[in-house]
Amino acid sequence: MDLSREERALYNPAFTALLCTRAVQGHQKQYDAPCPLTVAVVASVMALQPSIRTALPGTFRTGLMNWIETNDAVRFAMSRNAAPLATMVRPGLLFALQTRALHATPDGIILAAGATTRAVRGATEQTVAIQNAALFLGRWLPSTGSLSTVLTLLGVKP
Repeated sequence: MDLSREERALYNPAFTALLCTRAVQGHQKQYDAPCPLTVAVVASVMALQPSIRTALPGTFRTGLMNWIETNDAVRFAMSRNAAPLATMVRPGLLFALQTRALHATPDGIILAAGATTRAVRGATEQTVAIQNAALFLGRWLPSTGSLSTVLTLLGVKP
């Protein structure tokens, strides 16, 4: 896959590892429980897509299922881009596990103490927006309780 310079910067394992840690951070903040692996990957994949980031609601109170059903562009983007982007995110997840920023447990993934800052920072507005989206999605994706239903509605195979 030929990537532009900007895409190579966004999809490098260190940045995608940061996205996975942000998703896990969001999940742990909301649920005080280990994050399912699928949530970390899907949240990162969604956060990397500008069309999805701009469609995200401003509050966690927005119903996820209704949001998915009313946002055809999100379903289209995920059905088209989820698999290729997941291949970019997985090395980042592995990197986060290898560097011990994240730890795998039998119940899911947990964030290591001090692995990342609470405040989201970045060199550009885009990197901050992507991290904020991953943090938001880590909290919001499991809100319906049925992750397999959410994935199906997004057009993604679990």
